[in-house]
Amino acid sequence: MISTAIRLVRVGSRSELAAAALIGLGYPCVMLAALLPSIPLFAAAAAVTYAADWYLHHRRSYLVNRLSKVRVGLPIRFLLRQLLLVLLLAREALAQTPLFYTAVAGFLVLYALQAPHGALATLIRMRRTMPVVTRNVDLQKIRVPDAPPKALLHRSGEKMLHLDIPAMAGVLTAAATGRDAVGYAGVAATVGLGLLYTVVLAPYLRSRRVPPAATVLKAVGDWLQEYRPTVALYFSGSDESAYQVNMWLETLEQIDGRPLIIMRERELVPKLNPTAVPVLCVPGGMHMMNLSLSTVRVALYPANVGKNIHILRVPTMKHVFIGHGDSDKLASVNPFSKVYDEVWTAGRAGRDRYALADVGVRDEDIVEVGRPQLAPIRTGTGTTKHPVPTILYAPTWEGWDDNPGNTSLLLAGENIVRRLLTAEPPVRLVYKPHPFTGIRNKKAKAVHERITAMVKAAAAERRADARWASEAAASEAGRESAGAELAAIEAELADLATPGRSGGDEAEESRVSLSDPVRLARIKQLRADWNDAYWRSTGWWEHRIVTGAEPRLYDCFNEADAMVSDISSVVSDFMASGKPYAVTDSAGLGVEEFQRQNTAARAAVVLSSGAAELDALLAAVTAPERDPLADARRELKDYLLGPDRPTSMERFNSAVRTLQAAAEARNRAVDQRADEQFRGRPQPGGASRAVESSGARAQLAR
Repeated sequence: MISTAIRLVRVGSRSELAAAALIGLGYPCVMLAALLPSIPLFAAAAAVTYAADWYLHHRRSYLVNRLSKVRVGLPIRFLLRQLLLVLLLAREALAQTPLFYTAVAGFLVLYALQAPHGALATLIRMRRTMPVVTRNVDLQKIRVPDAPPKALLHRSGEKMLHLDIPAMAGVLTAAATGRDAVGYAGVAATVGLGLLYTVVLAPYLRSRRVPPAATVLKAVGDWLQEYRPTVALYFSGSDESAYQVNMWLETLEQIDGRPLIIMRERELVPKLNPTAVPVLCVPGGMHMMNLSLSTVRVALYPANVGKNIHILRVPTMKHVFIGHGDSDKLASVNPFSKVYDEVWTAGRAGRDRYALADVGVRDEDIVEVGRPQLAPIRTGTGTTKHPVPTILYAPTWEGWDDNPGNTSLLLAGENIVRRLLTAEPPVRLVYKPHPFTGIRNKKAKAVHERITAMVKAAAAERRADARWASEAAASEAGRESAGAELAAIEAELADLATPGRSGGDEAEESRVSLSDPVRLARIKQLRADWNDAYWRSTGWWEHRIVTGAEPRLYDCFNEADAMVSDISSVVSDFMASGKPYAVTDSAGLGVEEFQRQNTAARAAVVLSSGAAELDALLAAVTAPERDPLADARRELKDYLLGPDRPTSMERFNSAVRTLQAAAEARNRAVDQRADEQFRGRPQPGGASRAVESSGARAQLAR
């Protein structure tokens, strides 16, 4: 019932549901208290609404946005509370008293201050917005002042509204005790604080303004001319898609040449993992198309999105689709891929996939480069890592259509989890859903929530089980030590995350975020230490739910002895470990047809929606001699991911160098044809041949 209520009001947890219920009950109670009248009930109900409102905004609950859409947003709720206080005073026979008029005047003045305060905060933010957001780009030549103190601008409108609390408290106290001076003091405090907050903002409107757009863009252009990037990774996507570019960061750091990351959405820049690669986020299409990228010879695209056209139009570079995973999903053979000069796949399977789909991608334009990102995945030893096997359940999301084969969550998810939680001999379940789970299909989100509840309940039951009590006691000291280590690592990571002042905005971070090899090396080491401490902080028998960026999927691979998943790049990547895995035939195709259509399933235990076949997977984990698919996995790994030698990074770099040479050859040929055309026509006015030829090249570059 509670889960149903959570889905109906679109809140993210039981605590948010409780806060929503308190708001729903609190305001009617405030109204009732004003009508009765009852000062104690009014004060208690008003305090509850303040606290519930604050909590929902602090959690950034979806309900807050919904309330604004139906015209009961935060300002309206504050105004309603104040009007009900005025009604309470009238019902208490205080309507003709100085306290009444003082309260009304105080609230009016506070609302009068909202306009200049809001205008100042908005203008300061606008004047702090640069046309680009950068990382590891030297903008020291232009003056980007420090950001105003975070306390002044962070949720400034909400803070201004909450300044009515002294007036509310003072007037209620005065009405209850008859000490009007307390009410006057409360109103004076509210008005004074509101005026002070507005006045304090004013100087920052001018003193913290960033340079004009033209100045910033010129500085970026000068930096590009000095840095002369040769390889650019271009990315555009939704708020949840940062992982698609993060997976390529380490590869770019090892690439032959001078790499550059070009992004289009400001909101994604803070979600980038720390990297030494320069980052340019250019939200404006006009600015993007005027960016000087004349030295770039290879552009890499992890996603097929409409904004790719803003750089695909540049003929002086070669364009390559590298994707963000290699799977048998239809997205891996998107017909849009034929707009690129080349498509890079992990292994032979990707090439065959395009040939079978016949979507216009020519075989000669496909290059097999492996998957450099898979280097951190450790190969399985054939024995379980802990006394209790760890099984990773990593379902993919529901996709953009209602194809039942997209995800196992809807039809099989609960069956899979139930069988793993009750398996004998017991196993440990690590549940890591796709970050997009539930963004389109409410049923998928509901199933995810039920699975989460099942895993939590099973984990609690296991903690109380006498079978595990001795293990828990024996490892308690080690887990506590690992927990303390986690806290220390997280604190240091937080200090290292932003190289500027704490609370600096994107403009300030663009100015100060220059690459520091020592800092980046320390962050990388700390992340490895964090992952190790994370798994040590929990018992090897404890079920886990893993969401968010950490632990990473590949860290879960290394911890797991086997995996259950769906047709997605997760399966292809897990293949690098050589460990047993199962894939769910949610569409009910049957084993033979399912494996015919999905290459990655040909060495898998194929599960029906009932998940009865899980016993075969568990047998392969606990008794390697009963693993009939081991040889098939080794063969399929080579087919999907390519050979182990040369390494993926070596093959990737070789492909980059080859395509750079092709781009240079193409540009030289264009220049030669332009010169030949120039020599073969009349030259009025003695125009300079060099100027004419360079102008032709510049036009082509645009």
